[in-house]
Amino acid sequence: MNRKTMNDKKVLVGMSGGIDSTATCMMLQERGYEVVGVTMRTWDSPSKFSSPDQELPDYILEAQSLAERLGIEHHVADVREEFRKVIVQNFIDEYMSGRTPNPCAMCNPLFKFRMLTDWADRLDCRYIATGHYSRLEEVDGHVYIVAGDDPRKDQSYFLWRVDEQVFRRCIFPLGTYTKVSVREYLREKGLVAKSESAESMEVCFVDGDYRDFLRQQVPDLDERIGAGKFVDAAGVTLGTHKGFAYYTIGQRKGLDIALGKPAYVLKLNPEKNTVMLGDAEQLRTEYMLVEQPKMVDAERFFREEGLSVRIRYRSTPIPCDVKVLDDGRWLVHFQAEASSITPGQSAVFYVGKRVVGGALIASQRGIGMYIEQP
Repeated sequence: MNRKTMNDKKVLVGMSGGIDSTATCMMLQERGYEVVGVTMRTWDSPSKFSSPDQELPDYILEAQSLAERLGIEHHVADVREEFRKVIVQNFIDEYMSGRTPNPCAMCNPLFKFRMLTDWADRLDCRYIATGHYSRLEEVDGHVYIVAGDDPRKDQSYFLWRVDEQVFRRCIFPLGTYTKVSVREYLREKGLVAKSESAESMEVCFVDGDYRDFLRQQVPDLDERIGAGKFVDAAGVTLGTHKGFAYYTIGQRKGLDIALGKPAYVLKLNPEKNTVMLGDAEQLRTEYMLVEQPKMVDAERFFREEGLSVRIRYRSTPIPCDVKVLDDGRWLVHFQAEASSITPGQSAVFYVGKRVVGGALIASQRGIGMYIEQP
C-alpha cells in the first residue's frame, strides 16, 4: 500500500480486550479517527478460556464485543505459530542458556509492532495505536519514546528496540494518563464492569511459574540439564540444585538450601551446571557489560548530559556513563549503586524521561579486565 494514498484519519488499534486498549479506541474515536481494531491470537493458555467448549479465548471475545458496541471494524490475526517460533522459543532458549529473558522487550519490535505495521498497510491505515503508557517526542528530527506520566505504569522500558520509523506512525493516547484516570474515564463512559476488571502483570503466555512452563515445553528438561552444584565465590560446593535453568540472578527464595544466613544467586554457569551463591553485598557493582546496543541518534547519544540507565522494569534509573569497547560491547559505569546485573535483561538508557537507547545485558564474565584500577 502506498502511504500517500492512506487515510490520514484511519488508525489501527491493537485490541487486547482489556482496559487500556478499550480506552484507546474510545479516545481516538472522540478525536475523530476512523478506528479499526485487530486482536492477535498469540497463545492459548488455559486461563484464557472460561469454558472448555469455547472456540476463541476470552480476550478475543471481549475485543469483538467492544468493537460491536463502538461500531468499529475488527479483525482477528491468528499468529500462534509464528509467536511460538519467534517469542516463546527465544524465551525457552534464553533460560536454557543461563540468561533471563525479557519477552516483552523482544515481542514489541520483532512481533507486535511488526504485525501491526503489516496489518495497517493491508487495511489502509496510516496510523497505529496501542494502550502503552508512553509518549512520543521529536528532537532534532528524531522521534523518541518518552516515559508515561504514570510512573507505576510507564512502559517505555519495553519499547527501546522498536524502530524509529514505526514510532512515526504511532499514537499512544494513554501517555498522559494514570491507570486510575483511565478507569475513571471508562466509568464515565458507562463501561463500569470493564473499568473494574483486573489486569495481568505476568508474561502473557505463562500461567503461573515459568519453571513449570519450561517443563511443559521441554519435557526432557530435567534429563538434559539435571541436578548441579551450588558453589560459593571460591568454588566450594555448598549443596545440590535442580538445574541452572530454574534460577535467576538475585534470586533468594526457593533455593531449598540452608546456609544459616540469607543466600542469593550471584552467577549461573550453564557449561558446568553450577549456581553460585553469596550475600547481597556480592551482588552490588559499579560496572556492567552490555551488547547489541541500539541508539536513536548515535551522534547525540555520546554527547548527552544526564545519562541514566534502567536495568529492570520499574527500577529507578541510575546515573551512568558509557565506554565503547573494541568488540562493540559497552562498559557501563554506574554513578550510584547497582545490584543484580542479569544477563538477558534490557538496559535502557534515558535522558530525563526520554529513551535515547538501549542494549542487552551481556555475560559479565571477564569484566574485570575492562575496569580501570585506581
